[in-house]
Amino acid sequence: MSRSTNSILILATAGVTVMVAGLAAVGGAVSDDNKPAGLAGQLDSTKIPAEYREWVTKAGQTCAEVTAPVIAAQIEAESGWNPNAKSGADAQGLSQFIPGTWRTWGVDADADGTADPYTPADAIMTQARYDCWLAGKVKSYADDDGEVTRLMLAAYNAGPGAVEQYHGIPPYPETQNYVNKIMTLVEKYTAAGTGDAASGPFGQRIAGEAKKWLGTPYSWGGGSVNGPTAGIAQGALTKGFDCSSLVQYAVYHASGGKITLPRVSQAQATEGTAVTRANIQVGDLVAWQLSSGSYDHIGIYVGGGQFVHAPRTGDVVKISSLDEYPYNQRTMTIRRIAER
Repeated sequence: MSRSTNSILILATAGVTVMVAGLAAVGGAVSDDNKPAGLAGQLDSTKIPAEYREWVTKAGQTCAEVTAPVIAAQIEAESGWNPNAKSGADAQGLSQFIPGTWRTWGVDADADGTADPYTPADAIMTQARYDCWLAGKVKSYADDDGEVTRLMLAAYNAGPGAVEQYHGIPPYPETQNYVNKIMTLVEKYTAAGTGDAASGPFGQRIAGEAKKWLGTPYSWGGGSVNGPTAGIAQGALTKGFDCSSLVQYAVYHASGGKITLPRVSQAQATEGTAVTRANIQVGDLVAWQLSSGSYDHIGIYVGGGQFVHAPRTGDVVKISSLDEYPYNQRTMTIRRIAER
């Protein structure tokens, strides 16, 4: 929970209490073509109850960091699209605001003279307003637009102070599960072929699929082409990915299910064709012999000398540098997977 000498708001969402320090007016420009920068897929409105489509679309234009699919995914997670939902903590409506928070943030979106958390238009636009404020609070800790979204959701759950404390998604299972659930639902509400990971060259799509899971816990033996799972041994109590399952997931989804790599890093490091460091491209697989004579760690190159990977037990999916220890001192191979 965040702590501050500033005024503190309490937001309860689906039984979760969030401490939010300070107040701020919400701003955020939408690009000229009205396509948000973060998670830029278009809304699949067929997945949304017809009476909410207009407002979810409008809410997704409030600021660049909060898209319509994110708004829709949050609503499903919070209330299951029930406008009369009420939690034990007195959180109300589609977006589950408690009365005290609503008094500060609530907007009369449908201009009927009353800002009402049980009125879908008011709830949805207030949710967007609050999300945009949170995104502004945490964006300095993000490396890219997708990570801003994950950090915004973490702040919604654990408070922006927790994100600030850990310079990223805090290591709370509840928060990590909350973020992962909504990020998974975002895909459901994104129109086919319009998301960041679904467009562009194959390598960029591979990298994009992996980066969707930044902040997800490492779980030894966990993860599959279907997403994070509980692992085995030391990973048995953690839902997440290990290094090779993250790579397997990313390539599988970037290829539209046409390519299923082997499950283990040693085998993945022999897939595709070898390329040199001088010719490395976004989406290439990078594997190392970290603690044995075989390739026991693998990740995906994302550009700028960096790669995304699931490092080890106790860590999360993150972006690291090829030039940092121990990666700069171990035998490395680079493999390029061709689209089929």
